[in-house]
Amino acid sequence: MKTIKRLLEKDYFAKHSGIELVVVEPGYAKARMEIRDYHLNGANVVHGGAIFTLADFAFAAAVNSRGQVSVGINTTISYVKAAITGALTAEAKEISLSHKLGNYIVDIRNEQNDLIALFQGTAYRTKEKVPQVEDQK
Repeated sequence: MKTIKRLLEKDYFAKHSGIELVVVEPGYAKARMEIRDYHLNGANVVHGGAIFTLADFAFAAAVNSRGQVSVGINTTISYVKAAITGALTAEAKEISLSHKLGNYIVDIRNEQNDLIALFQGTAYRTKEKVPQVEDQK
């Protein structure tokens, strides 16, 4: 988990968005985002882009969690309920894995465990290993 956490700490967009990686295990990741005023759109609900960013971050952690550099090649998201306050959690789960492709589903839920959005992603698994990222002191 330390390697993936250190690698994703370089994702400054996610960091700027207030996203934190909570858990990462092989084929699985969970990320969290506390809703702030800057996440809200003109209708005063969480912007779809903020929700997508949270889901994509959890997806990135899960697809790289097996130590092989993997990149998203296709993603979709369906928004099912508005989010306004509190925190959102994105839970990414691997649903299939082959030599070259991995398929994942990411549930985005609020603090009441209501489903806010459903994200699906396919990742291409390169031949490269996830680099060991040195401790930054």
